[in-house]
Amino acid sequence: MKMKWYSVASLLTVLTSSQGILTTLSQSNGKYKYDYATVPFLAEVFKLIVSSVFLWRECKKSPPPKMTTDWKTVRLFPIPSIIYLIHNNVQFATLMYVDTSTYQIMGNLKIVTTGILFRLFLKKKLSNLQWMAIILLAVGTTTSQVKGCGEASCDSLFSAPIQGYMLGILSACLSALAGVYTEFLMKKNNDCLYWQNVQLYTFGAIFNMARLVLDDFRGGFEKGPWWQRLFNGYSVTTWMVVLNLGSTGLLVSWLMKYADNIVKRTLEYGI
Repeated sequence: MKMKWYSVASLLTVLTSSQGILTTLSQSNGKYKYDYATVPFLAEVFKLIVSSVFLWRECKKSPPPKMTTDWKTVRLFPIPSIIYLIHNNVQFATLMYVDTSTYQIMGNLKIVTTGILFRLFLKKKLSNLQWMAIILLAVGTTTSQVKGCGEASCDSLFSAPIQGYMLGILSACLSALAGVYTEFLMKKNNDCLYWQNVQLYTFGAIFNMARLVLDDFRGGFEKGPWWQRLFNGYSVTTWMVVLNLGSTGLLVSWLMKYADNIVKRTLEYGI
């Protein structure tokens, strides 16, 4: 089991650390040649397919896995799917304003917001040492982005446009909220992890597809329906972003089920 945790820690750290780098590399002259709304959709489809295969394998075993199908339980799964939909799109927008290193540093704020929401919504107590670490992390993240007056210009206090920081903070809050709520769902009952994932990713794929349809109506179908331009502008790097998002989501769901959000965040950033 200890070896499994080390493997999860290493893999999750690599995936999350490379996420911003890959997304930035997929840009051309600071812009996306592809419709970045298609990336979360394809990532959700990938996760849904993988989870469905694993669930099918579990169903062939005896006894079959536990799967709660009553509406009172199923109706809770669209909520994190909507939050993740917004978060994924905010994440792409953030990287248009800040560089990869700044994005990675700001990502540490997820631990701060997760710690606060962890206490407020799950009613779980954090030790004084954990709170101290969270406060130091918040201070360190903020000061790392403040420019000194010895630099070229003191016209701006921060090293990136304010829009980037606002989007980064919003991304951290959304990620923490979705993570804490998903953990609540995962641990609410003893359902099979793959069944919970199938529900979560089904709604995720539906909502992401709805976003693409809405974009079509807003644009008057100038570029054609979304399924005809789904892969327009895609490169090898773009596909790596899709696989990165999908693999990270699958790995995180395992942590949500068997660990908690504080562990997840610290593993993500190698802390």
